[in-house]
Amino acid sequence: MAAYEYQALNAMGHAVNGVMEGDAERQVRAALRERGLTPLQVEVIDQRAESRRGGWRFSLRRGIPGSELSLLTRQFATLIHAGLTIEECLNALIEQTETARSRAVLAGVRTRLLEGQSLARSLAQFPDSFPEIFRSMVDAGEQSGKLDEVLERLADYTESRQALQQKVILAFIYPALVTLVAAAVVIGLVVYVVPQVTRVFDNTGQQLPLITKILITVSDSLRAGGWWWLLIAVGSLIAFRLALREPHLRLQWHHLLLRMPLVGRLLRGTNAARLSSTLGILTASGIPLLTAMQSSIQVVTNFPMRAAVEDALRQVREGGSLARSLGKTKLFPPMVIHLIASGEATGKLDRMLERAANAQTRELENWVRALTALLEPVLILVMGAIVLFIVLAILLPIFEMNQLIK
Repeated sequence: MAAYEYQALNAMGHAVNGVMEGDAERQVRAALRERGLTPLQVEVIDQRAESRRGGWRFSLRRGIPGSELSLLTRQFATLIHAGLTIEECLNALIEQTETARSRAVLAGVRTRLLEGQSLARSLAQFPDSFPEIFRSMVDAGEQSGKLDEVLERLADYTESRQALQQKVILAFIYPALVTLVAAAVVIGLVVYVVPQVTRVFDNTGQQLPLITKILITVSDSLRAGGWWWLLIAVGSLIAFRLALREPHLRLQWHHLLLRMPLVGRLLRGTNAARLSSTLGILTASGIPLLTAMQSSIQVVTNFPMRAAVEDALRQVREGGSLARSLGKTKLFPPMVIHLIASGEATGKLDRMLERAANAQTRELENWVRALTALLEPVLILVMGAIVLFIVLAILLPIFEMNQLIK
């Protein structure tokens, strides 16, 4: 029995989407007609096939969002701990999940499970929804018979990672909004207000100050080619995104980001926290270090740091030390390296990795909080300077006119 995603019309002519299980597409269409629905399209749920076709079903290609995956993992862990079978847990999750995307993915997992596959192999059919670390931990839990404990750890991991991501995003929302509003106000002044005021100077024939000439030039250029400037900006952004698809260009860009004073520190802290947390939870679940490192590579988003982890994996496979291998790159914070070295020396690597992840997360949160607190007065000063420039550019010719009149 397979899971099918369907689109149909009800008696009122409204489109209805959903998921239904059946032995064949014909059976699903017959079941839909028995419910009073007119089937328009019925497709078997297959993540890999959807990805190859590039089909219109965005729900499977984009997978389950991180916030929803965190909630589903916690619910799954609770149901497993309560003594329900995996099939019963999936049925319960499908019933209470609100989004069609998640229901389709969970139904596909349940179908693979009923076919006799393990839970980890069933999840592997949907890699866009369940990352490699998720599948590796589930596989370790199934093999050790401690799936409930592993799912609890995995729920904590997904929730903490999602919380860190939300804190970083929320911390920069206010400065971003202030910058956008201030930029809109300045553009409005330069495009609409300044021309009305400076028009008075055209008939006087006086020599205008330099800052007034600069302001008038900027205003005229924005008024004459404003849409062209916008198109150039959008085109440059698209070209930049396309250029980053080339691996060597993306590598150079990521190297440049690491050398930037503020951005580099943020990237190092974020990737170090992800790596430490992922390695810690994998090793604590009984997964060998080499396998855990292989699964943890994907959570490192910066290319030079990812290459450093890959090189460290090669050295550890040859018998080297993890702390020494990562320390050679000078890309990871020293505290993380020292804690890893302490864990390797004492045989408590999983605990030290967890401690390193917690310490790095706290440091990152404090640093982001301090940075955003500093950005507010800086933005106020910058906007004050711009407004002062506009005011002086308008008032200086007026003062000169008053002097001439006197």
